[in-house]
Amino acid sequence: MADAADLRGNTSARARRWLRHTAAWLAAVPVLAGGTQLPAAPTAHAAPAEHTARTTQAVSAAPSESKVTRSRSVDVAITSMTPTAPKKGDTVTVDGTVTNGTKTAISGAHVGLRTGSPLNGRNAIDSAARSASYSPATDGAEIGGKYTKKIGKLAAGASRDFSLSIPVDKLNLGQDGVYPLGVSLSGQTQNRPWPQVLGIQRTFLPWQTSPADKKSQLTFLWPLISSTHMTPRTENDEDRTPIFRDDSLVKELSPGGRLQQMVTLGKSLPVTWVIDPDLIATVESMTKGYEVQGPKGADDDTTPGRGEAVAKQWLNDLQKAVENHQVVALPFADPDLASVAHRGKNYGALRHLQDATELASSTLQTVLEVKPRTDFAWPVDGAVDSSVVDVATSAGAHNVIARSDSFRETGGLSYTPTAARQIGGGNTAVVADARLSTAFTGDMSTPENSTLAIQRFLAQSQMINLQDPDKQRSIVVAPQRMPTASQAQAMAAALKGLPGQWSEPLDLGRAAKAKPDPNATQRVPGAGAYPRALRKQELPVEAFEGIQKTQATLDRFERILTAKNRVAPPFGNAIRRDMSTSWRGEAQKAAGFRHGVASYLQGLTKKVRLVPKSNMTLSGRSATIPVTVQNNLLQGVELRLVLTSQQENRMEISEPQVVTVEGGHSQSVKFGTTANANGPVWVTAQLQTPDGQPYGKARTFQVNVTEITSTVILVIAGGVLLLVLAGIRIYLQRKRSAAGDEDETDTEPGAEDADGTDDAESAAKSGSEETEECDAFHALVPEQPSDPASDTGSQSADPSGSGEKVEH
Repeated sequence: MADAADLRGNTSARARRWLRHTAAWLAAVPVLAGGTQLPAAPTAHAAPAEHTARTTQAVSAAPSESKVTRSRSVDVAITSMTPTAPKKGDTVTVDGTVTNGTKTAISGAHVGLRTGSPLNGRNAIDSAARSASYSPATDGAEIGGKYTKKIGKLAAGASRDFSLSIPVDKLNLGQDGVYPLGVSLSGQTQNRPWPQVLGIQRTFLPWQTSPADKKSQLTFLWPLISSTHMTPRTENDEDRTPIFRDDSLVKELSPGGRLQQMVTLGKSLPVTWVIDPDLIATVESMTKGYEVQGPKGADDDTTPGRGEAVAKQWLNDLQKAVENHQVVALPFADPDLASVAHRGKNYGALRHLQDATELASSTLQTVLEVKPRTDFAWPVDGAVDSSVVDVATSAGAHNVIARSDSFRETGGLSYTPTAARQIGGGNTAVVADARLSTAFTGDMSTPENSTLAIQRFLAQSQMINLQDPDKQRSIVVAPQRMPTASQAQAMAAALKGLPGQWSEPLDLGRAAKAKPDPNATQRVPGAGAYPRALRKQELPVEAFEGIQKTQATLDRFERILTAKNRVAPPFGNAIRRDMSTSWRGEAQKAAGFRHGVASYLQGLTKKVRLVPKSNMTLSGRSATIPVTVQNNLLQGVELRLVLTSQQENRMEISEPQVVTVEGGHSQSVKFGTTANANGPVWVTAQLQTPDGQPYGKARTFQVNVTEITSTVILVIAGGVLLLVLAGIRIYLQRKRSAAGDEDETDTEPGAEDADGTDDAESAAKSGSEETEECDAFHALVPEQPSDPASDTGSQSADPSGSGEKVEH
């Protein structure tokens, strides 16, 4: 009873000490297991007895293994693994580097391989990739003996390369599946003088002993897309030499460059090419010679481009690479479909999408001599909602490339379904797999990152097949739009390493026609499902307002041109480039580009104008008003010129005239006027397009009408009366003279009349009197100086009148 009482009352000191020691011992088990579990040669790394005793005494002070490895103080990097998907009889080789990031040296260090149990799903692969700590349960035991690499002492901050080779039958692989493959650095430090795993790097080893009965059909998109490089400007020459924003495309096309690598690698891969025709048109322009604008963008500040040769080589290589491959053409300049759907529909943006789709096909057929498919739309990151799908399909695309992190499964499927989904209206959503599509979005410039990405890609692709081996499915991979050179190399390595054990290639067209899984989600996400992060990157409403204004200006400008093809294509393409997906994350540059397009177009429109006109004075009832149209373009224009009197009761002006002006010339046009009263009259001159739309700035000037007074009218009336009276008098005199001849038939010639004058005298006197009367009239109404001969070099609506024109 006493013992019992002591036990109940004394669970205190001894019990607490026992619990502490037990807990410390349990915490040390993984450490000891990690350092001493070696199936082959188990005594090779056994600790001496005294060391064991010291370890037992100090084990309570040792931190847990998880804390040691999570600190990542010792880094293990896997830089290559071959083969990426081994088969029976292969030898797996893993190369890498270990780095001691601690402040103390590591002694007795060695590198070894570990394989855990096969993973049970795609989520398990993700979890294993995220985990940085060593776990005996998942990482398994080290494969020791000759398959380890001794490092010995590793000083603080030191690095050491390693290479491990092991036959695949020594990796303890069993059934088909994805196995975690760990490379660990074991050793001890002065502060922790016991064998332990100090660092580990985990990757994946896909293992399949025989081909699957129903292989997954894998479609991999290979995108050829770039940012905007061309301006709407061209040189003032017959060839219309294009002017580029910069010459950065040369680097991408040159050997080792991003686009050169995409072509070189893609030609031997089972991929579907997805091409922005704007890139092809841009490179094709480089082959004919081009200029590069200076930093300030001035018209006269350009330098010759230096990429003509590499552009020709790249286009030639691409033409060969796409042979026997399916080619999908995106709308010209790869317009941002989500931006149009969410912010641009009310500003005429849909019109540009339709034009861009039509231009896409003709561009690739002309340059690459290949007929592409234009019935696919690819929104940014495959993110869709109902409005994005509506916009995409309205431009003629019946297939929308979405992504599974946007087009989510809601039916609780235990497997990854086929990509194709029927979404109504005869349209198909091709849902790319998000995990595979984003596998190479990180920094692939280091061997470590690219190796891990490749192995993870292969593991995920195999796991899709293992989810339901009896159900064949079509899987689509839609990677980032503009992969870097290193990303392209990693993607190519993954596709080349992808064995035919569980997958086979399929082009995008056939993937879209695959029979949809009846249990897969068919409903397009609503507007609220569109990712906020992507929405923040969209083009603002102000961008589409500006695009609409620029298009309206271009429409008016085109109407007056006699050679529209010199202006319409470059500016039409520039407006489409305003909407490019490549501006995402580049808001300031996008705004600058739009402003440049609008400003340059406005500058061209102002080269056709009315020459400013000063005030005028018109003398007389009728006269002409000349107006001059100046054309500083390199091509001819045709417009209507309208002259409007703001006081028609005082002065009327003839009808509008059609004006044709050759490039680099001016044309003076005369308008007839009829004045009804004195005084100043304001007149407005306005150019119009042939269909009557105002063009350019109107010019207003004042016309002062004089000489139309009551006194002048009375003088003119008096003169007319004098003429009539003179005529009557002459008539009566001639009548009397004729009567006198009849009465005096016997009178000899030269005889005097009754009034004492002969006939000659009488006629002379009559003529003299008529002349005097006419002179009197002209003295009252002098000849007007505004009646010069008409200017045959000008256009005139009416013959020049008898009034006067004085231009100041």
